[in-house]
Amino acid sequence: MPVPVSQMWTVATYVLKQRLQRRQRYPLVLMLEPLFRCNLACAGCGKIQYPAHILKKNLSPEECFRAVEECGAPMVSIPGGEPLMHPEIDKIVEGLVERKKYIYLCTNALLLKEKLSLFKPSKYLTFSVHLDGQREHHDFSVCREGGYEIAVDAVREAIGRGFRVTTNSTLFDGVDPQSVRAFFDEMMDLGVEGIMVAPGYSYDKAPDQQHFLGRARTRRTFKAILSNRKKRWRFNQSPLYLEFLMGKRHYNCTPWGMPTYNLFGWQKPCYLLQDGYADTFAELMESTAWEQYGTESGNPKCANCMVHCGFEPSAVHDGFSSLRGFAAMARSYLFTAYPDSDAERLLQEPVRPVHAHNPFVNIQLAPPASETTQA
Repeated sequence: MPVPVSQMWTVATYVLKQRLQRRQRYPLVLMLEPLFRCNLACAGCGKIQYPAHILKKNLSPEECFRAVEECGAPMVSIPGGEPLMHPEIDKIVEGLVERKKYIYLCTNALLLKEKLSLFKPSKYLTFSVHLDGQREHHDFSVCREGGYEIAVDAVREAIGRGFRVTTNSTLFDGVDPQSVRAFFDEMMDLGVEGIMVAPGYSYDKAPDQQHFLGRARTRRTFKAILSNRKKRWRFNQSPLYLEFLMGKRHYNCTPWGMPTYNLFGWQKPCYLLQDGYADTFAELMESTAWEQYGTESGNPKCANCMVHCGFEPSAVHDGFSSLRGFAAMARSYLFTAYPDSDAERLLQEPVRPVHAHNPFVNIQLAPPASETTQA
C-alpha cells in the first residue's frame, strides 16, 4: 500500500471532523518553507530568485513549530530551497514527529546520503525526492549532470536504512510519456513507497517561461501517461486528483487547502503566488480575497494551473463530501488500470512541444562551494 493505514486514517478522520463542523475552508497540508536557498538552479523553478541576504536566512525550529500549531493540518510538507541545507533541519523534523505530524521532507537528494544519520526512521517522516524522470531527462531538467545517479544512490541508501521514501516529479511541455512510464517502472524497481507527479507551474521568476503545460496539453499528456496503468505502479497522492489531471474530473482550486508559511509569514493566496503576507494563519484565512483566485476567477495567473497544491485538497474534499464522492474514491483505489485505446495511440505519437523551435535551455552551473554547508 502506497500510504500507511495510520496516515490514511488520520487524514480521513481529520477531514470528516471538518465536514461535521461544517468548515468549508480548512488546511490539509501545511507547506512549510524554512529557507529559500538551494544547491541547484533549475530552469523551471521560481522559488530561489531572492537577494543574497534573504537566501542566507532560515526559520528557526520554534518559528516552524508555532506555524504548525497555528495551522493544525495533519500533514506538513517541507519544500524550499533545499531543506537539508538548513542547519537545524533535524531539530525541526524531530519536533514535528513529536507532534505526530506526517512530514514530507522534499529534497533533491544531493545531500541526503550525507545527512541521513541526522534522522531516525519513523512512520511520520517521508523523504520526498525530486526526480523529474529518467537519467537524461532529470539531469537536463535540474541543470546538473550526474544529479540522477546521486539521487538514486541516496534513495537506495535511505530505503535500506528503513526510511519512507517517495518521489516527486514535475512535468513540462515536451515530456515523453513513454519515458515517464519507464521511469515509473524504475522507481518501483528501486523500492520507493510511491510516486507523486504534477504539471509545472509558470512562476513569474522562472528562467524558462516557455515549457509550462497549458490545461489542454496537461490533460492530453497525463491521459497518455496514466491510462493503461501497470498494477505495480503506486502513487502517493489522491487517485481523484490523478483523474483530474487525465481530464476525467473537474475541480475548482482550493488554495487554502495547502497554506504556505515561510520567511515572510503566511503567503497569500497559495504556495505558487505571492500576493502579500499575513502575520497569522487566522489573518490569512480571513483577509485573503479567495474569490480572486482559481481557474473560475478569471485571474490570468491561475488560468493554466493544475498543480497539486491547489487541486489535490479539492480531490480529497470531494472524496469525503458525499456518498458519490466516497464511492468514486473507493472505485479508483480498486480499479487502477484505466484502459483507454486512445491513450495507447497517444503514446505512439512523436513528442512535439509547443516551443520546439526554441528548445529548453540547459543552464550549466558548477556545484556551489557551499553545497554541503549551511551557505
